[in-house]
Amino acid sequence: MVSLLISGSVALIVSLIGTPVLIRSLRARGIGQQIREDGPKGHVTKAGTPTMGGLVIVSAAVLGYAAGHLRTASRGHLKISAVFTTPGLTVIIAIVGAGVVGLIDDWIKIRQQRNLGLNKRAKILGQLVVGILFAVLAERWAKVPTYISFTRLGGTSVHVGAIPYAIFAVFVVIGSSNAVNLTDGLDGLAAGSSAFAFSALVVISFWEFRHGSFYRVPHTANALDMALIAAGMVGGCAGFLWWNAAPAQIFMGDVGALAIGAALAGICLVDHVDLLLPVIGGLFVLETLSVVIQVGSFRIFHRRVFRMAPIHHHFELGGWPETTVIVRFWILAGLFTALALGLFYYNFISFGGVD
Repeated sequence: MVSLLISGSVALIVSLIGTPVLIRSLRARGIGQQIREDGPKGHVTKAGTPTMGGLVIVSAAVLGYAAGHLRTASRGHLKISAVFTTPGLTVIIAIVGAGVVGLIDDWIKIRQQRNLGLNKRAKILGQLVVGILFAVLAERWAKVPTYISFTRLGGTSVHVGAIPYAIFAVFVVIGSSNAVNLTDGLDGLAAGSSAFAFSALVVISFWEFRHGSFYRVPHTANALDMALIAAGMVGGCAGFLWWNAAPAQIFMGDVGALAIGAALAGICLVDHVDLLLPVIGGLFVLETLSVVIQVGSFRIFHRRVFRMAPIHHHFELGGWPETTVIVRFWILAGLFTALALGLFYYNFISFGGVD
């Protein structure tokens, strides 16, 4: 538990202190966000706001994760140390890799002075490389069992081969990254919602660590490592949110959104709660579905279902103040988090778990 507190606290402090430093540096260089011309009119005033704040989130999370390994915790007569694990390092590599893809995308936007960075093919290709790298490292290096699961418990998991698992893992990494990226359209919306999701993963990962024998976790250190990464991401997102809350002084950019999505996917895949991810990140799923529905409806019926997609813009154009949309969506994110934890614990009890 102490290791988790250290990881989250270090990440929070680094993010709180590092974000204003980055803001000053970006402003001095005239680096700011380009706003989409077809977006809500009120967003025009945000043009020029410093972007690429995700650099701080990723840095804070990695530093917090590393710091969490400096403390040795005790439980009863057992001495337990947080150790670096190959699954943990695999997730960190995926986070950094996705962040690099997002950074390139952000930098192109800044250099070209436009709201479009990498084209769709190039962006998907970059995410595909990150997803394949994660899948290969997870299966070959980290020896993550190749099964798809709601939780680790027997009746909720299906063993698959290496190739089906790799395909599934790549799909989850890309889908999660894009879902968070679509949600990142209002001040603090993605950062706040992500903090809720990672908080749930801290609880789930630490629960699996404490009940390693019940969940048949081959190495409980793996579960603890996931908890440390999740705690670092909570601290990084929370510290960034202090400066990203409306009116935002900085945006996370694709470097932050893609990295956060990769982190959610990676932790869930290693924890084997990948089928629970759509509940943990329920808000991100809703945002993505709104885009899918909008595009599908327009192409098939030549009619729009929403005033604008993603759905948070629909409510903005409907007259809701931006802060109202953000807070209400945070409430939804919190409810999805509570539901996910409830389902996870119910599953634990239904299989005979007692705590």
